[in-house]
Amino acid sequence: MSQAPRWQIDDEVRVIRNVRNDGTFPGADRGGMLVRRGSVGVIRDIGTFLQDQIIYSVHFHAENRLVGCREEELIGSGQDWTPSRFEFRDKVTSRATLKVAGETLVRPGDTGEVIKTAQDPPGGPACHVHFDALPGRVLLVPEPLLESADSPVTPPAPAP
Repeated sequence: MSQAPRWQIDDEVRVIRNVRNDGTFPGADRGGMLVRRGSVGVIRDIGTFLQDQIIYSVHFHAENRLVGCREEELIGSGQDWTPSRFEFRDKVTSRATLKVAGETLVRPGDTGEVIKTAQDPPGGPACHVHFDALPGRVLLVPEPLLESADSPVTPPAPAP
């Protein structure tokens, strides 16, 4: 191991990515959700994988699970964190007309699928969305401009 661990045993941390079963967690389906991003846990052990990746065993109290996490998946529990409303593969609809360079690409009510969430773009959480109306294109859309596809479409609140 070439670098010192960032976290120590008994440090409280927050996971910033969803953790799914890669097949090594007994009793859970492969690909099944183990811990949702934003969950807080405590470091219980520090080890390595392939001799160069630090892996932290983190006990997540709310889930009552001990899960291995990589360093880049963790932040200190006291660090700034903004929860996001959507997850990978969530179906969403646009609450507004979305334009790029003056060209209307998405209209209110158009549906799409979340490909990825972004925590720290200017203005807060946003989602990379593939809209049905835009084959082959993905747009980065601020969360306030999206609704769950299961929710009725409502216009966005005016900017302050």
